[in-house]
Amino acid sequence: MTTGVRRRMGVDERRAQLIGVALELFSDRSPDDVSIDEIAAAAGISRPLVYHYFPGKQSLYEAALGRAADELAGRFLEAHEGPLGARLLRVMGRFFDFVEEHGPGFSALLRGGPSGGSSTADAMIDGVRQAAYGQILSHLQVTSPPARLELVVRSWVSLAETTALLWLDGRRIPRAELELQLVHDFAALASVSAAYDQEMAGIVLRVFAQEPADGPFGDLLGRLSAIAPAAPAVPQQRSR
Repeated sequence: MTTGVRRRMGVDERRAQLIGVALELFSDRSPDDVSIDEIAAAAGISRPLVYHYFPGKQSLYEAALGRAADELAGRFLEAHEGPLGARLLRVMGRFFDFVEEHGPGFSALLRGGPSGGSSTADAMIDGVRQAAYGQILSHLQVTSPPARLELVVRSWVSLAETTALLWLDGRRIPRAELELQLVHDFAALASVSAAYDQEMAGIVLRVFAQEPADGPFGDLLGRLSAIAPAAPAVPQQRSR
């Protein structure tokens, strides 16, 4: 963060600087607890100059969210080539690149805005989630998803967000392990749903048929097989 250094900047450069400062401050504390004076001091400019570029703290907050949201949504773009498991693993790699490089911005993106709320900020956050949801459906080659598939994909996007936020707090699990685990989580969620619904079963079987044994989904099967001998036997139900 820039502190106490005054120098002339162009309009775009100054706006970008203020947005970067805002992302850091808003991630550490609630936007309600961050004053324009703090933002100005961190940027090395006067309070009136902040208002020259942004009419108020809410507009600065939304500009900061907008930059973070646009970049994060772009991390879910992936070429439709190769098995789905490998594609998802590459997406998770870029997703965690963003989380690691822009931790404050990521935290600010998912944190609620100033009191009173902001429909603009909420729309930006929902836009990122919708972009991720749409990308996954396109990789699955599904245009009209059944209810269970929508539940699986949206739940998985939410899980990825929560996992990343928890990882930022201490980074107690190796990042690469979490990236692979999230890909496994997607396969597991889809598989459980397939056990309840024939349409989901057809989608899952089609995807798994294209997965190589040495891919992420094949790795999951190997890990599950390794613990299977230790699992308690399931008693057989008697037919009535």
